[in-house]
Amino acid sequence: MTKQTFLQGTLILIAAGMITRFLGFINRIIVARLMGEEGIGLYMMALPTLFLVYTLTQFGLPIAISKRVAEAEAHGDLKKIKRILIISLTITGTLSVIFLAGLILIAPIVATKFLTDERTLYPLLAISPMVPISAVSSVIRGYFQGRQNMKPQSYAQVIEQVVRICCVSFLVKLFLPYGVEFAAAGAMFSVIVGELCSLFFMFRMFKMKKRIKLRADVLQYIKSGRQTFNELMSIALPGTGSRLVGSISNFLEPILVSQSLAIAGFHTVAATKLYGSLTGYALPLLFMPTFITHSLAVAMVPNISEADAKQNKQLVHYRIHQAIRISFASGALATVILMLFSVPILEFMYGTSSASRFLVLMAPFFVMLYVQFPLNAALQALNFAKEAMWNSIISTGIKFIVLIIFATNPQFGIMGVALGMIVGVVLGTMLHMATLIKVISFKLPWMDFLKMACLFSITWWAGKLLKQLIPGYADNLLVFLCTLTVLGTFYLVLLFQFKFLSVAELRQFPILNRFTRK
Repeated sequence: MTKQTFLQGTLILIAAGMITRFLGFINRIIVARLMGEEGIGLYMMALPTLFLVYTLTQFGLPIAISKRVAEAEAHGDLKKIKRILIISLTITGTLSVIFLAGLILIAPIVATKFLTDERTLYPLLAISPMVPISAVSSVIRGYFQGRQNMKPQSYAQVIEQVVRICCVSFLVKLFLPYGVEFAAAGAMFSVIVGELCSLFFMFRMFKMKKRIKLRADVLQYIKSGRQTFNELMSIALPGTGSRLVGSISNFLEPILVSQSLAIAGFHTVAATKLYGSLTGYALPLLFMPTFITHSLAVAMVPNISEADAKQNKQLVHYRIHQAIRISFASGALATVILMLFSVPILEFMYGTSSASRFLVLMAPFFVMLYVQFPLNAALQALNFAKEAMWNSIISTGIKFIVLIIFATNPQFGIMGVALGMIVGVVLGTMLHMATLIKVISFKLPWMDFLKMACLFSITWWAGKLLKQLIPGYADNLLVFLCTLTVLGTFYLVLLFQFKFLSVAELRQFPILNRFTRK
């Protein structure tokens, strides 16, 4: 099996993430233009319930599998890798059946009592088959990550998005005449089809790349797997707690938003549209750079786990510092663009700029989110998942308090929801950083903070200057894309000038190695 270095694996995941994020935006544009803010609101209200059940089914195993497989791989223990896979599949298979039945049973209650919009029942039921499919996918994905081979899951991500795009337009148009709730259900079902095709591909790759026979002596491995089970749970349980906090947060968020906006005097349909504008239009753009930081986080877990197992503390610190540097570099440009060009971006993508106010307010603070992903991954890899979980609990609790206080006030309304999200992001990142400083004495040089401030300020100035020099950028898509290209090129030059990217790092990639040596 082909094993990649940390940066090679990260680059593969980033490339796949870039493609899937681009395809995802196409998918979202299709859905938004066909269903409108109300349909998007129903779609986004139903989705967190799936994520909650999905997290419960996974039980924090993907990270645990990745870490334990990486450790077993370092010692060449193929039997342990097989035992990890069998135990993991047994756990996720059992839990997926239980929670699938539970989701179907509680869906009517969630739709009518909690989300206050009974139309969300149809998307909830449509997405339920996703639970067992995603559960099995997570085990295979964790196995490949642990072997530090990022190609299979990268290809699978692209396949999933391509299939989803091919299905979503047809299904939404097919069900839209019956009501926007059925159209939202059709959009949900397209997600299932994409995920199923992705799973089939990863199964195929597993059979081609495996060095173990998974079906041989299954019962024997299950019976003798108590130690492996305990090793997985030592990471999975705190990891589940951390992910569960996020999933419960996402589950409770639309409930609290709908209830808070109702207290503030907004009707159900109006609240659904406002929530759809925030979560369906603004948040996907704010989360756009996370495909880079998430790729870093995925690649960090096995890499740092292996370094920590070999007591290479210097490499652990270097990887964390490197991830922070690259995460900020990827997020700063997106932040400037979203703040300066929010209206034309939304107009070109969705045909409406109603979410512009959210982008301008939230973008400067979401730089912290981009750094948060690798910090959390570092804590998981270093066996500080419990501390990461408590950081998530604290930041989420305070986020909800702020959300309720402001969203129930008619003067703030939906902007109170945005404020709550900002507080949660900033506090979560600061707590993760404080934990790393405490447990491994991690230090980020003050010069890095100065360089980050300079990079952001100069890019902002360049963006403002381009807006003045090219007044017609908002009216012509080609001119607008050229404007962003000029700004992006200037930003890339700054990255090398401030040493956010180095030639030594680029030389780790075979394709770029030839050019950097000239």
